[in-house]
Amino acid sequence: MRLSQMLFVTLRDDPADAEIPSHKLLLRAGYIRRIGSGIYAYLPLMWRVLQKISQIVREEMNATGAQECLLPQLQPASLWRESGRWDTYTKAEGIMFALVDRRQQELALGPTHEEVITMLARDLIRSYRQLPLSLYQIQTKFRDEIRPRFGLMRGREFIMKDCYSFHASEESLKKTYQDMYQAYSNVLQRCGLAFRAVEADSGAIGGSGSTEFMVLAEAGEDEVLYTEDGQYAANVEKAVSLPAAAQPSKFTSYEKRETPATETIEKLCAFLKCSPTQVVKNVLYQVLYDNGTTVLVLVSIRGDQEVNEVKLQNELTKLAGQYGAKTVLKLAVLDADAQKNWSAKPLPLGYIAPDLADDYITRFAQEGNKEQAIHPQFLRLADKTVLDLKNFVTGSNESGCHVVGANWHQQFKLPEIIVDVRKAKAGDRSVHNPEQILKSTRGIEVGHIFQLGTKYSQAMAANYTNEQGEEKPLIMGCYGMGISRLAQAAVEQFYDRDGIIWPVAIAPYEVIVTIANVNDATQVEIAEKLYHQLNQAGIETLLDDRNERAGVKFKDADLIGIPFRIVIGRAIANGKVELVERFTRTCEEITIEEVVSNLKQRIDMAKG
Repeated sequence: MRLSQMLFVTLRDDPADAEIPSHKLLLRAGYIRRIGSGIYAYLPLMWRVLQKISQIVREEMNATGAQECLLPQLQPASLWRESGRWDTYTKAEGIMFALVDRRQQELALGPTHEEVITMLARDLIRSYRQLPLSLYQIQTKFRDEIRPRFGLMRGREFIMKDCYSFHASEESLKKTYQDMYQAYSNVLQRCGLAFRAVEADSGAIGGSGSTEFMVLAEAGEDEVLYTEDGQYAANVEKAVSLPAAAQPSKFTSYEKRETPATETIEKLCAFLKCSPTQVVKNVLYQVLYDNGTTVLVLVSIRGDQEVNEVKLQNELTKLAGQYGAKTVLKLAVLDADAQKNWSAKPLPLGYIAPDLADDYITRFAQEGNKEQAIHPQFLRLADKTVLDLKNFVTGSNESGCHVVGANWHQQFKLPEIIVDVRKAKAGDRSVHNPEQILKSTRGIEVGHIFQLGTKYSQAMAANYTNEQGEEKPLIMGCYGMGISRLAQAAVEQFYDRDGIIWPVAIAPYEVIVTIANVNDATQVEIAEKLYHQLNQAGIETLLDDRNERAGVKFKDADLIGIPFRIVIGRAIANGKVELVERFTRTCEEITIEEVVSNLKQRIDMAKG
C-alpha cells in the first residue's frame, strides 16, 4: 500500500480525553477515531491488525475442532428471562442495551451469547452421539458501560471471539477446557505478548471454575497476585492466601472503655496501643435481591483485613434462596447517608459490635418514591480470620466506646455462617506453600474461559438423550477473547517515547519503505523496485511516497510502529539502504540485493 493513497492522518499532541499510553498512541497514530462515548471507528491500519489477530484466533480455535458460526446481535428478552439473567444484566449490572421494538417486543443488543447458543443446542442437539460439540463466532458485542474509558479497553461496542462447548460428561468438558487453555496460550504467544493465566471469579457468567488470561501491563485495570515458583496466580477478586499471624492480645479481662473519636481501625489502635490483628471489625452492608427484598449484612472480619466484595457478593448469591430470591441486584456499604433510609434509629457506625440488635432495622424503607420491604434481621457472617481470636477488641454498639478482652461464646455469639471474604494482598503467605509470598502485578484481561456446567441447560431445558436412553441436561463450557481489547493491550505492552512497537505477527504491515527525497528520481526508482519485490515475496509492505521531509516520515514510521523500516537515501550511491528495526532501534546499512532475503529471515524468526 502506498501511504500517499491511504487514509492516514497522525496527530503530534496527545488527545485531551485519552488517559493511558495505548489509547493516546492509537488515536495519535491514526488507528482509531472516537465517534462517541465508548464508540470508535477502526481505521484501515487498525482493521488490518484486528484481521491478523482474528486469523490467529480462528486458526487456534479450528485446531481444537471448534466450528465457526455467526449468531444474531439482536436477542429476544424472553431467552434471557428463561436463563434468569434479564434482571441481572438490565438492573444489577445494568450493562445490557435493552430496547422495545415497534411491536412492543423487548429485545437486547447482545453483550454475550449463552442464551442464544443454548436455545440452538436445545433445538438441534438430540443425542450423545452429537457430543462433544464446540461452536464459536467473531463479532461485535455491546455493553452499556457506566463510564467508558481507556479507548478500546472499556468501550460500549467491541469485537470479541466467543466459543461455547456442549458435553455429555464433566470429563469431556474438562478436556475441552484444557484444549481451550492451550489454544488461548498459543494465541497470545503467537501474538508476541507476555501474559499470565490466572484463577478468576466467574461473575455474572456463572459456572464452577474459570481462568482469565492477562496481558501484563502497568496500566492494567486488574491486579494479579502470584508466587515466584509459578504454582499460583489469581485475579485479586478470586485470590486466596494465608494472612499474617495475629499478635497475642495484651488485654486479659473483658471491659468496656471510652474510646472517643476512634471510628477507624487506625485511630482505635493508636488510642489503645494495640495491633489491628487483635480487633474484630464489623462492616455493615446493604444487599438488594432480585425480588425486591433488602437485607442488611453484618460482616465480622479481623481489623487488619479488608472485605473482598466480589467474594461477599458470591456468598450472598448462594444465600439468595433464604429470601425467596435468585440473585443479587446491588451490594453497597451502609454509610451514614444510606442508614437514614433503612434504620429505625441512628446506627453507631464505627463502633458496631457483632451483636448489633435487630431492632435497629425498620420494616420498610423508602427507595425513591416507593416503599420497599426490608428483612427484619441482620444476616451475620464471620470471616475465617476472626475464628481463633482471643481477648479481642471490638465495638460496643455505643458511639465513643469499645470493649476489650472479648471472646466468642462468652461475651459474643459466633455467627453461624463462616465465610472466606477477606481480600488477599501482596505480602500474604501462599496457601499452597506458606514459604512462598504473594507478589502483585497489573494485567489487562483479554480472555476468560469458564466451566459452566448445567447452569444454562437446566434453566432453558436444553437436554440430550444418553446411551441409556435417559434425558440429561447438556454440560457446557464458555470461552471468550476480546479481539479489539487484545490489540490495544499489545500497544500497552509495547511502546516507547516515539510511538507504538507492534509485534511482527500482528503489525498492520511488516515493512515500511521510506523515500528520503521523492524529488530524487534514483531514490524513487529503487524504492519502487524494492516495494514490488517485497510484496511479491509475501512481505506486507508500505511505501512512504509522500512529498514530506524525511524527518516527518521517520517520526510517522516510529509512531505507527511498523517493525522494519527500509530508508532509501544517500547510501544508494554505495549500492546500500538503511535497515531500521523498530523494537531494538538498531540501524545498519545493507546492500540493495540482500534486502528481501534479510527481511524475510528476520520476519520468519520474529514469528517463530
